[in-house]
Amino acid sequence: MTDRCPWCGTDPVYVAYHDREWGVPEHDPRALWEKLVLDGFQAGLSWITILRKRDAFRTEFDGFDPARVALWDEARVARALQNPGIVRHRGKIEATVRGARLFGRIEAENGFAPWLWSFVGGAPIQNAWPDMAAVPTETAESRAMSKALKARGFGFCGPVIIYAFMQATGMVNDHLATCPRHAEVRALSAA
Repeated sequence: MTDRCPWCGTDPVYVAYHDREWGVPEHDPRALWEKLVLDGFQAGLSWITILRKRDAFRTEFDGFDPARVALWDEARVARALQNPGIVRHRGKIEATVRGARLFGRIEAENGFAPWLWSFVGGAPIQNAWPDMAAVPTETAESRAMSKALKARGFGFCGPVIIYAFMQATGMVNDHLATCPRHAEVRALSAA
């Protein structure tokens, strides 16, 4: 693929992520929670670091099954802190456990996916940025979602992190207008 978004460079892991996952509309609540958690772990780090550790994260966090992670106690958190395959940050791990419990409440109320997608009116925002300099790092929608998540008790969910989450999960199509994936993701959004 030529003219892909330049942020992914040439690293095969990053290129595959760009070409297959990034920007694809995600509606599965478990997958959305996983991505929200991973974006929170990214805070202060690069996404490629998290992407390379994603399999270890999935193993450590019980396949990102919120019901299982919600049952974690201090001993289970301590065990996760010993895993060199993940980012060993107590605050982020504890925020994940808290987020798993909050996920269950939101899922029972109205559904986690519909709640998150409501911040973009239920459908992806289709942007057509000419270059990376034009792409924002946060928007009114990401600020609103961040504020709502924080009000619920979620951690590591500032508006910049949330905008990255929204881009990755296809709530916004931020593939550059010149990137072949832009039209492909737009077509997926219409389906």
